[in-house]
Amino acid sequence: MKKNMGTIDRVVRTIIAIVALYLYFTGAVSGTLGLVFIAVAAIFLLTSLVSFCPLYTLVGIKTCPAKEN
Repeated sequence: MKKNMGTIDRVVRTIIAIVALYLYFTGAVSGTLGLVFIAVAAIFLLTSLVSFCPLYTLVGIKTCPAKEN
């Protein structure tokens, strides 16, 4: 699995995940919307940790800087 996410992309996803978790655990969002926030936060955190987004592969996006050989 090749990395396809750059540092800025990973940081932004992590921040969004933290905000989503904060909103859920403070009670600002609840019910179905709260569960969606939890799912999105989990996906964003996981993809940030492994630096790979499967959706980017399907669309052809790569935010990771290219290595020069």
